[in-house]
Amino acid sequence: MKFKPANNIQDLQYFGEFGGVNPSISDSSTYTFISAKTMQDTFEGNTDGCYLYSRHTTPSNLYLSQALAAMEGTESANVTASGMGAITPVILQLCGAGDHVVSSRTIYGGTYAFLKNFTPRLNITTSFVDITKLDIVEAAITPNTKVLYCESVSNPLLEVADIEGLAKLAKKHNLKLVVDNTFSPLSVSPAVLGADIVIHSLTKFINGSSDTVGGVVCGTQEFIDSLKSVNDGACMLLGSTMDSLRAASVLKNLRTLHIRMQQHSYNATFLAEKFQGLGIKTVYPGLASHPSHELFKTMMNEKYGFGGMLTIDAGSLEKANALMELMQEKNLGYLAVSLGFYKTLFSAPGSSTSSEIPEDEQKEMGLSNGLIRFSIGLDADIERTFDIMKACMLEVGVLQTEMA
Repeated sequence: MKFKPANNIQDLQYFGEFGGVNPSISDSSTYTFISAKTMQDTFEGNTDGCYLYSRHTTPSNLYLSQALAAMEGTESANVTASGMGAITPVILQLCGAGDHVVSSRTIYGGTYAFLKNFTPRLNITTSFVDITKLDIVEAAITPNTKVLYCESVSNPLLEVADIEGLAKLAKKHNLKLVVDNTFSPLSVSPAVLGADIVIHSLTKFINGSSDTVGGVVCGTQEFIDSLKSVNDGACMLLGSTMDSLRAASVLKNLRTLHIRMQQHSYNATFLAEKFQGLGIKTVYPGLASHPSHELFKTMMNEKYGFGGMLTIDAGSLEKANALMELMQEKNLGYLAVSLGFYKTLFSAPGSSTSSEIPEDEQKEMGLSNGLIRFSIGLDADIERTFDIMKACMLEVGVLQTEMA
């Protein structure tokens, strides 16, 4: 049977304490025990269904974790205070001193900075490679490699990882394949394709209202339990705990994710095709010109499309900045980082979300100064949006009159 992630979310049923259609929020930092022996057993990880301390978990966090595990098709999940609060414990749980990571070279700037600048303090090293070339990935693997790390659709260049191919490499070399699926929730299901661990920044599409920071790790029950161990669990000991009120808020928004992702994808596809038709260099997995278009089609849950992220090259940072400022002035969206909001968000990654990557490495991977990353919003009249965007492009010189 074909995997249907939205059904898995819909089929979860939680009643509130007094019969509410939303589960009651657990607004407690610590939990009581009738028996001292039960408290001892819980500390040792031997008691199911008991709550100890909110840094470990809460009922509210557990509801959201279960829903996200169902969405990704994994046994379990653990929500965290941020996307980076999910990424960093996973790497530190899987790697110790002397270990090695093979990572995509085009990843979120914060993840890059963690792997490039922070983990070497712990004697954990990383090789950054072109994740789209499996032979190059395999050549980078050493006897000390423990993790293959990538993003389903990379930030910001929108490269697409061959998750099934990477999963075979990981299995062959006894590695863990960790996939950040933030850009493509519902569209791609990495665990179904063979990934061992799936990460999201809940801040983005899953929450969808740009009012909450959060993250999640989805994986086997054994791995999630290891993250929450009071003795050596990276999530437990590093303290990247999601607040119960925020968990309840994200769970409510998660229920409309399937509707939102369809509209994000529809709008992004429409704009990408129009931009490319104007002769603007446009990157979007839904375009036949994207080098991994056919690969994405083999991986995707078709109903949810190719996602809401696209890029264009404005030609220079000056033109990119002028265009973004004008689009904001015309109320087409916001000049802001992040993604998944109901309005379109745009930024120049080279000087913002990917600024942690040195300029020479940005150039090598194809991240130009004029690149604009768009998170396309939920506009009801996307034709009108395009017409105004086109006028803005003409005004600032991104689009020449004769090309229009």
